[in-house]
Amino acid sequence: MIYLDNASTTRLHKDVLEEMLPYFTESYANPSSLHKLGREANNALTLARKRVRDVVKMDKIIFLSGATEANNLALKGVMHANKDKGKHLIVSSIEHESILATCKTLEGEGFSVSYIPVNRNGIIDLDTFEKMIREDTIMVSVMLVNNEIGTIQPLREVIEIAHKYGIIVHSDLAQATGKLDIPCGIDLATLSAHKMYGPKGVGALCINNTIKINSIIDGGGQEFNLRSGTQNVPAIVGMGKAFAISSAFDYGRVKIMRDKLLDRLLEIPNTYLNGDRRERIQNNINVSFLAVNGEDMIIKLSEKNIAASTGSACSSNKQHASHVLRAMNLSYEEINGSLRLTLGIDNTIEEIDIAGEVIEDNVRELRRLSPYANKYSRNIL
Repeated sequence: MIYLDNASTTRLHKDVLEEMLPYFTESYANPSSLHKLGREANNALTLARKRVRDVVKMDKIIFLSGATEANNLALKGVMHANKDKGKHLIVSSIEHESILATCKTLEGEGFSVSYIPVNRNGIIDLDTFEKMIREDTIMVSVMLVNNEIGTIQPLREVIEIAHKYGIIVHSDLAQATGKLDIPCGIDLATLSAHKMYGPKGVGALCINNTIKINSIIDGGGQEFNLRSGTQNVPAIVGMGKAFAISSAFDYGRVKIMRDKLLDRLLEIPNTYLNGDRRERIQNNINVSFLAVNGEDMIIKLSEKNIAASTGSACSSNKQHASHVLRAMNLSYEEINGSLRLTLGIDNTIEEIDIAGEVIEDNVRELRRLSPYANKYSRNIL
């Protein structure tokens, strides 16, 4: 299988697995226990916390079940803890579903949410963001890298504007860690292990000590009283290891492969890049093939042992058009024909050449069968 769906999840790195294994069968104790095995497990958590902190350079690392829980804790925890000061939250219109769904919940509780629009390339408008700020604005949440189109947002400028008005900044870094330097000044950051060759089912919310935040889960008070429940030690160990080795991941080589594949796809008539070409994460391709149904393309690629997606795998079971592409004002045909290919450190040039050939053949075949083919130029095939 040629795996080109690394934005959905990555293969567990062999070094990560090796470090995790003893915590399933040998050092398996509850890290809250006071005996020797418990202390060993707790020491493993301490090391993992340090490894993550070394990458993100933030005060407090709260381990939890993944990025979705981290986003929920960040928004709900901060807004509820600071509601005496204000009840207004600003987010970008192309945030992950776990942010947007949390915003809907907060709106139902009486909070106010403003959504920053994006341009045709999927970049937020900073002037509009600043104009949205009100006296009761508490927080802004803008992801550094979009999970569907790979665009890199101007987070440094967002931080500068927000802090000028005393506003807390949260950023979902799930798609960015391991690939980009993290801007200084973020107040809360969401991390995910399985997007960077770590295990599924674990993530973190990083918080600076000045931030007032409430827990959203009641219990025994683990994770600095912000995430109760016995910690998933093997997974946390794996996350720490993934962050420790992330600097060795060769995304320069990945970018070379990405550009080669993208250039080939854009030679196909009536094919368009979604998102900014320059302000883009190294491994992401999101293109639209007019007169092609993206889901049909995914099925045909899978039949040829190529894994890809049409958008975020986290929300694919909801069967609705990509909110990211809609926010960019793409046409129905462009949205319907979208394909996301996300490369990883395990891919090879040979795989990229094969994928390019198979995708081009599939586009031609699907267009021959498409009722929309005549709508476009004669050269669409």
